[in-house]
Amino acid sequence: MTNKLTRWERRWIVFAAIGALFWLLSVPAWAMHIMEGFLPAGQAALWTAVSLPFLALGIVRIKKIASEKRRALLLLAMAGAYAFVLSALKIPSVTGSSSHPTGTGLGAILFGPSPMAVVGVIVLLFQALLLAHGGLTTLGANTFSMAVAGPFLSYGVFALCKKLKVNRLVSVFLAAFLGDLFTYCVTSVQLAAAHPSAIGGFGASLAKFLGVFAASQLPLAVIEGLLTAVVMIGLEAWAQPELREIGYLKGGLAK
Repeated sequence: MTNKLTRWERRWIVFAAIGALFWLLSVPAWAMHIMEGFLPAGQAALWTAVSLPFLALGIVRIKKIASEKRRALLLLAMAGAYAFVLSALKIPSVTGSSSHPTGTGLGAILFGPSPMAVVGVIVLLFQALLLAHGGLTTLGANTFSMAVAGPFLSYGVFALCKKLKVNRLVSVFLAAFLGDLFTYCVTSVQLAAAHPSAIGGFGASLAKFLGVFAASQLPLAVIEGLLTAVVMIGLEAWAQPELREIGYLKGGLAK
C-alpha cells in the first residue's frame, strides 16, 4: 500500500479527530485507573515485581537516547505529556476502575516500548498524587497494563504493519487503537484475578469485566487512534529532523 495520503484524506482525519476530542472532553470525569486498595496486597506486589524489569530496561534505553539523540528528548517529553493528558480524561466503568485513552501508543511507535514503561510510571504517579486518579498500592498493576502491555502491543502492530507496507498513518491508527484495547484486556485480567466471581470463578469474572469495558473502551480506542494519527501528521510536517534521527522516517523502527 502507498504511504501517502491525499490532502483531503488528511483533512478528514484531522476533522474526525477534532470532533472526537470535543466529545471526549464533554464526558464527565469521575472514577480512576485501578483505584487505591482495590487489589489484594499480594497481587499488588506481584504486578509491581513484574513491572520492575521493564522499568529497568526503559531507564537504560532513555539514557541511550539522552546520550546519542539529544534532539529527540523533546519528542520523548511530548510523548509523556500526551500520555498524561489523554489518560487523565476518563469515564466511569467497572467498579474500582475507569475507561480512558492511554496515550502510550504514540511514544511506543516513536521510541519503542521500553521507554514508555518509565514515562508511564511517572504519569501514573503524578496522577495518583495530584489527581487522585489511580493509587500508590496499585501503581505496579496500572503500570503493567498501561505502560508495559499496551506499548509493547502498539509497537508490535506498528512493526508488523511497516513490514507489510501498510500506509504509515493507518499503521499509527491501528497501533494506538489496538494498544489501547489491549491495556483494558490486561486490566480485566487483573481485576478478575483480584475479584473472581462466586459463581464461575476467574473465567466468569473475566467475561464480565471484558464485557463492561468493551462498551466504553471501543469508542475511546477509536478516538485515541484518530488523535494519534493527527499528532503524527503534525510531527511529520514540523519535526522531520527529529523523526529521522530516531528512525521513524527513512530509518526503521526504534529498538
